[in-house]
Amino acid sequence: MALVDQAKVNFILQTLKNMEYGSVIITVHDGTITQIDKTEKTRFGTKKTPSKN
Repeated sequence: MALVDQAKVNFILQTLKNMEYGSVIITVHDGTITQIDKTEKTRFGTKKTPSKN
């Protein structure tokens, strides 16, 4: 198992800490983190009104 660069670990943790909804994808090649993708979702509250039937 390869050692993980502390800067990459800190980046991943900070990304997760600042995210409310979404995903983080960590790409690894030959045991080394080569890419980190973040997809963040923004959710808006919805108000349901009673139907007028």
